[in-house]
Amino acid sequence: MLTVLTPPRHRRPPKPSSPYPGHFLVTLAKNKLQLFIEMARAGDVSFVRIGPQPLVLLTDPDLIQQVLVTDQKSFTKGRALERTKTLLGNGLLTSEGSFHLRQRRLAQPAFHKQRIHSYSVVMGDESAKVRDSWRDGATMDVHEEMMRLTLTIAGKTLFDANVREEAHVVDEAMALSLKMFQYTVLPAGAVLEYIPIGWIGRLHRARARMDALIYQLIEDRRRSGTDRGDLLSMLVAARDSEGDHSGMTDEQLRDEIVTLLMAGHETTAVAMSWTWYLLSQNPDAERQLHEEVDGVLGGRTPTFDDMPRLPYTRQVIAEAMRLYPPAWIVERQATHDMEIGGYRIKGGTLVYASQYLMHRDPRYWTNPEQFDPSRWAPDAPGAAERPKFAYFPFGAGTRICIGEQFAWMEAVLALATLAQRWTLRHDPTHMVEMEPLVTLRPKHGMRMHVIERKH
Repeated sequence: MLTVLTPPRHRRPPKPSSPYPGHFLVTLAKNKLQLFIEMARAGDVSFVRIGPQPLVLLTDPDLIQQVLVTDQKSFTKGRALERTKTLLGNGLLTSEGSFHLRQRRLAQPAFHKQRIHSYSVVMGDESAKVRDSWRDGATMDVHEEMMRLTLTIAGKTLFDANVREEAHVVDEAMALSLKMFQYTVLPAGAVLEYIPIGWIGRLHRARARMDALIYQLIEDRRRSGTDRGDLLSMLVAARDSEGDHSGMTDEQLRDEIVTLLMAGHETTAVAMSWTWYLLSQNPDAERQLHEEVDGVLGGRTPTFDDMPRLPYTRQVIAEAMRLYPPAWIVERQATHDMEIGGYRIKGGTLVYASQYLMHRDPRYWTNPEQFDPSRWAPDAPGAAERPKFAYFPFGAGTRICIGEQFAWMEAVLALATLAQRWTLRHDPTHMVEMEPLVTLRPKHGMRMHVIERKH
């Protein structure tokens, strides 16, 4: 249990101990997550300097709420997401201010309940295809399987198109962009994308190939003028009723499609990969999942109407995202000098709140390292008293993930469909290690054995 002291006003936050000069820079370059773990030991507000750049980490739920919600207008997106504009452009994830609010208004109808309901059919059907393609006794990289599944679902729901053949184009662009992310906070990281080294050139070429694919889809949809029930149709037809009643340009459409493609594909795949790993390590939870899936579905593919009937399936995913949140850290940049938690924070400081750290904080979670889906039951002990910002896998404020309900439905339907027939067991010879980039990927994939269930 951390002792929270009342800090002197207008002082800089405390620093974690450093065994040698340059330790924080080396740690940041090698493993961002480890740096923030060390910072958290210094208190609820902690500080380090990386070259000329000050960094502050918050591990108090009220202070996190202050930054992400109450005083969110005093912060902009940080340097890391600025760098992802190389891939994402000025989409919902990276845009700011009134432009961001306008784009969110235009995109919001695509995530209304009626549309989400129609997307559920694609999610169930594509998950069933994967379920029926697996073979008993096979060994496979489940992370790759989940990436392919979620990319296929994203392609169908976003564009009503089969992007399986172009999957390598999307995967390469995203993998190289994630590689760029790990260097963004380093001194001179902003100029990295202009350095003529091999993988930077590949990043720009991958973006060009993906852009060609996206712009062709936009052109085809504008030419046809028909609503094909997908998100692109909604975005093409959207008009800003609170502004000048204009729609999105091709460039704005491109940026939003790529942003939603990354968010809807990458994060759900990561969540599913860790979910399978945790289930393989916790047979009691796996048994309860199978009992629910078998009892509710009876062998049929789940639908939108089954969502409220699969509460334990959702609890399994919620608990997996607690231990391994796909979005593991939020970064903001202070626009002016201010006070947070009694400490002086100068304008330009990068301020962080880590889902990974908050989701494992023993002040808010009993046995925090234990995988326990029952802690998400409606009557779970301590749930009512837990601060809201002890758990925020989808962010918060006006920048909360617009596709949160889409992601929940996709994960629940996919897990229920696949678990009907299969048990997955982690290959004990395979190293499991986190890779904290934009998302918390399994660094070496997730090699698992496929075992057909005996009913």
